[in-house]
Amino acid sequence: MTRKNTPPAGGTLKTLERVFSKAGVGSRTDARSWIGAGRVRINGKIVQNPDHWVNLERDRITLDGKPLGFATKTYLLLYKPKGYLTTWRDPEGRPTVYDLVPAGTWLSPVGRLDLDTSGLLLMTNDTAFAERIANPDHKVPKTYELKAATLLSDEQIEQLRRGVELSDGPTRPAEVRRLRDGARRTHLEIIVAEGRNRQVRRMIEAVGSRVMKLVRTAIGPVRIGDLPIGQWRELTALEIAALGGAGRAPTSSTSAGRRKRSP
Repeated sequence: MTRKNTPPAGGTLKTLERVFSKAGVGSRTDARSWIGAGRVRINGKIVQNPDHWVNLERDRITLDGKPLGFATKTYLLLYKPKGYLTTWRDPEGRPTVYDLVPAGTWLSPVGRLDLDTSGLLLMTNDTAFAERIANPDHKVPKTYELKAATLLSDEQIEQLRRGVELSDGPTRPAEVRRLRDGARRTHLEIIVAEGRNRQVRRMIEAVGSRVMKLVRTAIGPVRIGDLPIGQWRELTALEIAALGGAGRAPTSSTSAGRRKRSP
């Protein structure tokens, strides 16, 4: 079993796998694969331990003989359609969000949307930015619009506002607004600041109904607006700052590529 080596003194230190994710060139899973395959060298020597400590000021890291550089920070907003997985690839061959965004730059989804949920999905290679938004301790609100399978009473809506009991514990209080009632179904806007798996769906089930349609319309102050479904755009510098990011919106050629990318 590979053991993590003792970190040397001085300098900015990172484990080798974290250097790759920090550089924005690949995930830690990617890095472990490259390192294990012997494609990574430190100061000319192959290192196959992903937990090897690296001094960023002193050590020279290469991948396939090319020096490791830090990728331009990229921040995309995608209108994810229903039926797309928030994963790199699917063993069953189902479509994923990577079929919709530009190829060539490693991007990671900020949180997830399940297969049957559509709406706003952020994708970035800025790992610190992604962690801040996804971490429930930072309480970044996520806004959803949903159609329930039944008409919901004022008491059911008040239960959602107060918090409901789920299998993994009670939810925090939520902001809930009745948008409209149809003949048999209620449409709601609900804002939560947690990141639990299928949380909104489970909350609606906890008050005796179920979700028929679910769309995430905003993360923090960033809204999906009039972006067509299946398309993407770059976040503006103001949006990045509003979400707590320190980077800037890139000025690369992707800024013109707002069309859906063919799978």
